Amino acid sequence: MLQNIRDNSQGLIAKTIIGVIVVLLALTGFDAIFNAAGNKQNVAEVNGDPISRYDLEQAVNMQRRQLAQQLGRDFDASMLDDKLLREAALNGLVDRMLLLHAAREADFAFSTQALDQLILQTPEFQVDGKFDAARFDQVIQQMGYSRLQFRQLLEQEMLIGQLRAGISGTGFVTDQQVDNFARLEMQTRDFDALTVPAATDAVQVTDEEIQAHYQEYSDRYRSPEQVVLEYVELSKDAFFDQVEVDEKALQALYEKQVANLAEQRRAAHILIETGELSDEQAKAKLEEVAKRLQAGESFADLAKEFSQDPGSASEGGDLGYAGPGVYDPAFEEALYALQEGEVSQPVKTEFGWHLIKLLGVQSPEVPTLESMKPQLMRELKAQQVEQRFVEASKQLEDSAFESSDLAQPAQELGLKVETTPAFGREGGEGIAANRQVLQAAFSDEVLVDGANSALIELDPDTVVVVRVKQHMQPEQRPLDEVRESIVEQLRKQKAAEQARQNGEAMLAKLREGGQVDGKWETHEAATRAQDGIAPAVLQTVFRMPRPAEGGSPTFAGQSLDNGDYVVLRLKGVNEPEQALSDEERRNYRRFLASRIGQQDFESFRKKEQAEAEIERF
Repeated sequence: MLQNIRDNSQGLIAKTIIGVIVVLLALTGFDAIFNAAGNKQNVAEVNGDPISRYDLEQAVNMQRRQLAQQLGRDFDASMLDDKLLREAALNGLVDRMLLLHAAREADFAFSTQALDQLILQTPEFQVDGKFDAARFDQVIQQMGYSRLQFRQLLEQEMLIGQLRAGISGTGFVTDQQVDNFARLEMQTRDFDALTVPAATDAVQVTDEEIQAHYQEYSDRYRSPEQVVLEYVELSKDAFFDQVEVDEKALQALYEKQVANLAEQRRAAHILIETGELSDEQAKAKLEEVAKRLQAGESFADLAKEFSQDPGSASEGGDLGYAGPGVYDPAFEEALYALQEGEVSQPVKTEFGWHLIKLLGVQSPEVPTLESMKPQLMRELKAQQVEQRFVEASKQLEDSAFESSDLAQPAQELGLKVETTPAFGREGGEGIAANRQVLQAAFSDEVLVDGANSALIELDPDTVVVVRVKQHMQPEQRPLDEVRESIVEQLRKQKAAEQARQNGEAMLAKLREGGQVDGKWETHEAATRAQDGIAPAVLQTVFRMPRPAEGGSPTFAGQSLDNGDYVVLRLKGVNEPEQALSDEERRNYRRFLASRIGQQDFESFRKKEQAEAEIERF
């Protein structure tokens, strides 16, 4: 039903399409599905279908591009392990091929019209709330897709989504499972806690212990290997003041964007579905409605009485304003043939038979060139800057490769040679915090051979070339220099061990029926997520066996991260007294069914993998 599809596309799908398609797919990199002709070497076969090396390279590259777009200046390409990246991309390609095959075997389908509507109603492709072809092209080009590629990819992902929903949506739970889960989730416990502190002040550390620790862990007490780098940095921002915008180009871009503005039409319809009724019966019923309309009855009243589109029937069939490409082609053709206030003849679409009324026409508001000028100038400048940045980056890379230092590349491009503070393999500040810079700085080519590095991308707008100016080798630090840190570490270790031993001695005494000294902290009706109680303590408390029927408590102990030891005395387990409300039961049921459905889908995916013939080369 038209209104249902529109509502759905504006709701859940409109909110998730970019998250699902742009992020999920891009991060698993499937652009290469459409470019398999480039390389005949394969990296894998799935049930005889090849995954080419080119597929995999494109997948990895797409992952990097999308991460860069998502994270912006926070993106650090060096944080990505190439081996893990390639492995993840290949696994994603294999899984996708298996799921797509399973979806097609199950006869899932997604219509062209529905696909069009998803794209048209996606907010990321809209300008001022309306679909914008230029914006659509810009977004998918940044992702590395053509229109055809994106449509094909979106259709495939919808098929896989239908398969996922079909399996996950069948998850169900019994009333007993809901009750058992709720009972455990809502259970509370009464317990006392006695903290045995790790008293570092009461611990003595001997010179022999210090010396033995220093010798055993001597590698920990070496000065770090460090380097000082020289570098030149090229930033895209520096080019914005160097480019000019041609007035003709500005006018041309304005005219292009204005040309994409479309007339909006407000339609109402009465739908008779062809589900329970045959095609002839549905048409005949609609013709009876048309006769009543011709007799003077209200279109809105008849829509409320007869229309089988629940999304619009209560509104008198009103579908609101929409532009071209939103509706089924037959529906749209009839709508655009009407004058305002006219009603169409019966129109057949895949949803059934319609009577369509044109309620109003809304001409597009054409913004002035002046109002759009700042936006257009930014767009045109960005195009020029991108080109200059690419050219300058290439020049910097070539010059750095041919030079024995960074003075010549800096001079050619009008850049300044900068110097970092000394830093080790764990990194430092500024560019030294970038893992890709770290990898280059400590590589044999740069560190040992003294060469300039290759071009390093700090983020999509900034690149650098580095070379080592100074290399400091690690040296053993004298004991006197590290003595204080060793003493502190040994004290903490010994204090924690002493607290644990004292706590366990208390537990043994309590379990034998004795008493121990100390201040117990009482907690009544504590939940599994009780504020003010360490999570490790709560986990231990809710794993403890129930107290005996005679009322005797049970005991347990738990070491904390700060070295303290907590003795726990469980006095009671409280079951929920009130029955679940209908809303609570529905929430628990949805949660459990969703989790079971996810597990079912994961089991299905593993089954497909297990039964498939997958060969990796």
